[in-house]
Amino acid sequence: MSELIRVPDIGNGQGEVIELLVKVGDKVEADQSLLTLESDKASMEIPSPKAGVVKSLKVKVGDTLKEGDEILELEVEGGAAEAPAAAPAPAAEAPKAEAPAPA
Repeated sequence: MSELIRVPDIGNGQGEVIELLVKVGDKVEADQSLLTLESDKASMEIPSPKAGVVKSLKVKVGDTLKEGDEILELEVEGGAAEAPAAAPAPAAEAPKAEAPAPA
């Protein structure tokens, strides 16, 4: 499942992208830094809220970002793995429910 990752509340309005720490195709972990923003007061790294694989970057070095701006598109891990895990459970319960009926 694809998810857009956005700039979280950075508290001081906006900042300039001074470094990209990931590229398309990179696998990132939750809380891994994605980029570095520099504001009038400080530099800060923006972490990924989720684990996944970077599908596309929405920013470049020199861009000015504020809270809510898109950073990148992330193919979130677990979305595809959870669906097959959930599907067999109901299938396993169905035969158990049918077994008492013939007896």
